[in-house]
Amino acid sequence: MTNQLSTKSKVNLLGLTRAGFRALFESLGEKPFRAEQVMKWLHHMGVDDFDEMTNLSKSLRAKLADIAVIEPPKVFQHTRSQDGTQKWVVELEGAGLVETVFIPVEGGRGTLCVSSQVGCALDCSFCSTGKQGYQRDLSAAEILGQVWLASKSFGQPKNRGQRPITNVVMMGMGEPLLNFDNVVAAMDIMRDDLGYGISKRRVTLSTSGIVPAIDKLYETIDVSLAVSLHAPNDELRNELVPVNKKYPLEELMGACKRYLDYYGDTRRITMEYVMIDQVNDRLEHADALIDLLRDVPSKINLIPFNPFPNTQYRRSSNNAIRRFQDKLIKAGFTTTIRTTRGDDIDAACGQLVGQVADRTTRSLRWQQKIALQQQS
Repeated sequence: MTNQLSTKSKVNLLGLTRAGFRALFESLGEKPFRAEQVMKWLHHMGVDDFDEMTNLSKSLRAKLADIAVIEPPKVFQHTRSQDGTQKWVVELEGAGLVETVFIPVEGGRGTLCVSSQVGCALDCSFCSTGKQGYQRDLSAAEILGQVWLASKSFGQPKNRGQRPITNVVMMGMGEPLLNFDNVVAAMDIMRDDLGYGISKRRVTLSTSGIVPAIDKLYETIDVSLAVSLHAPNDELRNELVPVNKKYPLEELMGACKRYLDYYGDTRRITMEYVMIDQVNDRLEHADALIDLLRDVPSKINLIPFNPFPNTQYRRSSNNAIRRFQDKLIKAGFTTTIRTTRGDDIDAACGQLVGQVADRTTRSLRWQQKIALQQQS
C-alpha cells in the first residue's frame, strides 16, 4: 500500500499565496526561502514539474511530489480573433467550461479578463453568461491558473518587464464578490512580486454591487474597483441588474464612497455602463447618471451592447453613444467608449458563455421563454 496521497487530496500550489507557501514549507520543516524559490519557478518560469526545480534538493522535490501538484485548468479550446484578441476555453475537473480572454494593446501587451465562477449566480438581463445559470465557484488555483496558462502561452519571458499581461480584470464569467476568499487569494498572487508583480492599480475587480463584500474588499486587499452600473435609477437597474433589488443604488453609492474614503488617495471607481438602444441611452439617462455620480469620483466606461442569440436588446447607435459621452464629458466626467474586441470569437463583453451544468435551472427557463416567443 502506497503512502502517496491521491491527486485530488494534494494541494494545488497554483492557489497558494506567499503566506500559504511559507506555512506549507514550515510544516515540512523547511526554511522560508524555499517557498520563495518554488514561487519563482512556478510563476516566473512557468515550471509545472518539480524535477525541473534544480535549486531544490532531490529529497525536497520528492516531498513536494508526495503532497502537492501544479495543475492548471485544461485548455479545451484556444481561438484568436482578427483583432488580436485571444480566448481560452478551459475545462475544470468535475465541472463545466469557463472562458478567459486576452485583449491586446499597442506594444504587444494587454489585459487578461479572468473568470471566477462556472456560469454566474446573478441574472443580468443583457449578459449571455447570466442566461447560462450557475454551477459553482472556482478555487483560487483555478482562478490563478487562468493567468498561469495565458502567461505561459506567451513564452514566460524571464525579463519580467516584457510580460504581455500588464493588467488583469476580474470581469469574466461570474460575480467575483460572491467567491470572495478564492478571488482575493488569486489577486494577492497576481500582485505579489513572487507571483506576477502586477500593480494594485492594474488589478481590477468588477462587481454588480454586492455591498457588504465591497466593504470587506477594501479592508482585505488593495485593488482597483469597477462597478457594473448600467442604469442611473433603481427602477431601470432592477430590470437590468436584478441584484439591485437587494442592494439599491443608494446603498451601492454609499459603499463606493466608503471605498474611496478608506484609501483617501486620488483613485476613482470605474463605472461600467452598457449602451442599449432605447433602454438606457437617452440624454435624460445621462442627466440622471450625472446626478447619481456627482459625489462619487468616477470614470465612466461606455460599453456598446454585444448581442447574443435570442436577446431582445439592440446596440445603441454610434451617434447615440457619442451624444451620451459628450453630455458626461461636459459635466466633468472622464468618459471613454470601450472598443468592441473579439466579437468574432464571442469574446466581447457580455458574450462569455462557457458550458454550465446549471444548478439554478435558469438556462432551462430562458430556453422555454425563447421557445414561447418564437411560437407567438
